[in-house]
Amino acid sequence: MPTCVANGVTLNYELAGTGERLLSISGTGGDLRQNPGVAEGPLGQAFEVLSYDQRGLGQSSTPTWPYAMADFAADSAALFDAVGWDDCLVIGVSFGGMVAQELAIRHPERVRRLVLACTSAGGAGGASFPLHELVSLTPEERVTRQIGLLDTRWDEAWRRDHPRWWPSSPSACPRRRGSRPRA
Repeated sequence: MPTCVANGVTLNYELAGTGERLLSISGTGGDLRQNPGVAEGPLGQAFEVLSYDQRGLGQSSTPTWPYAMADFAADSAALFDAVGWDDCLVIGVSFGGMVAQELAIRHPERVRRLVLACTSAGGAGGASFPLHELVSLTPEERVTRQIGLLDTRWDEAWRRDHPRWWPSSPSACPRRRGSRPRA
């Protein structure tokens, strides 16, 4: 897989598909080693897709110095230069949507259209959930909190009124294929 050095960070990226140019910015779970890849689905049939592992994710390097959202956006802009693109369509998912917004603000001439999926504007008025707070919870508390974050309609009253639909323990929740429970 090709790499480029952007802002002192080595970024692992992939360019695939045919059609109009599209930069896909994944969320914090993004890793180009996951299958299927972004370009292997419908996007790759309609677009030339540039996807990458953000700094600190997948096979891209992790800086030893502090960095901010502006640095993530600068990485995206540097990828344009690495592949010879002046501008393109941009889709950002979850944390990638926050990066995409920053990219559009800092480099508006490079973003022709912007699609934001499952994201927020960040900052005090719309920050993402602080996922580090889930680490200290018991497995039961973690599952309850995560499911509540997925859909606010699944609050305590709903769970009480729908015991058939609510698992009695985390072990009753289905896991992704190949996943292992945490120790």
